[in-house]
Amino acid sequence: MAFLSQTNNSGYIGGTMFVEVAKESDVKEGGMKCVSANGKGLLLSRQGGKFYALDNTCPHRQGPLCEGSLSGKVVTCPIHAVQFDVTTGKVAASPFKPEVWAPKDAKAYSTKVENGKILVDV
Repeated sequence: MAFLSQTNNSGYIGGTMFVEVAKESDVKEGGMKCVSANGKGLLLSRQGGKFYALDNTCPHRQGPLCEGSLSGKVVTCPIHAVQFDVTTGKVAASPFKPEVWAPKDAKAYSTKVENGKILVDV
């Protein structure tokens, strides 16, 4: 189910649409889950009682981030070990020297919870 978050007389503004991806009970505190919204693969994580969503695809070699390991709020890509903060999508650490390859941040998406359902703005 999709929810438009901003509307006017002509429809929604700016492409903002929240899509249900899971129930609150589906993601344990400190855990993560692979989900999808509108055909886009996402990594959903619960940290400090809040939910966060990132593109499930590592910007480097398109590794599936939800198949990586999660330690605290940092997920490690299973292919090249680049680490991302799941609360922001920012690169937390990289095994590469910056002059060789500087990894890009993972795309982060806004989330909200309504009636026990987790919604992601895609």
